[in-house]
Amino acid sequence: MEKLSIIIPCFNEEKTIIPVLNKVLNSILTTIMEKEIIVVDDASTDLSREMILEFSKNHSCIHLCTHEQNMGKGACIQTALRKLTGTIVIIQDADLEYDPKDYNTLLMPIVEGYADVVYGSRFVGNGPHRVLFYLHTLGNKFLTSLSNLFTQLNLTDMETGYKMFRKEILDQINLREKRFGFEPEITAKVSRIKDIRIFEVGVAYYGRTYKEGKKITWKDGFRTIYCIVKYNLFQKR
Repeated sequence: MEKLSIIIPCFNEEKTIIPVLNKVLNSILTTIMEKEIIVVDDASTDLSREMILEFSKNHSCIHLCTHEQNMGKGACIQTALRKLTGTIVIIQDADLEYDPKDYNTLLMPIVEGYADVVYGSRFVGNGPHRVLFYLHTLGNKFLTSLSNLFTQLNLTDMETGYKMFRKEILDQINLREKRFGFEPEITAKVSRIKDIRIFEVGVAYYGRTYKEGKKITWKDGFRTIYCIVKYNLFQKR
């Protein structure tokens, strides 16, 4: 039987981590499939780690990994990949911006044998989308277009937090980026796998403001440009 491994990087998300875990646990998969939840606490300074540890005592499918110093989202994903045992892998942010109800939409092209990788786009489909930050949207579309120029993919949302992979695809990739550079790095590297089948589906997006805890900044945008160039032209493995 297939198993879905859900990676949840977490840094200072005490307000949202338990609601997210409940949503993940309560999401009903239309395909018969086990769930495995790998939470990586990235040296949180709030109560996130303690809350996850207490919550996981009643849920054997939740496994907690910890970093003793803050390393970033990409590092959390690398840690989780060494621990998980699933055949399909998705990344779930620890905030409430993405809804686990969309797992089935992402899974369908994979379980039906059409896709190896599925991206959940915030810019296509008819799900609800919170209206926020025009400049962020403009920047995202620029970064996606720049990435597409190098990869020759026609993605609408390279930076999406919902990316799903067959595990054997990730086994072919050596990830290096520790922080938000993971997004352009993984996109560049999967695009070069021979005969790769990449699909994109629309997902809901409940974005949050900086006051509500949003972490990505304009500095990460410049790092993304650097990573697009680096992993497409100079460091391909």
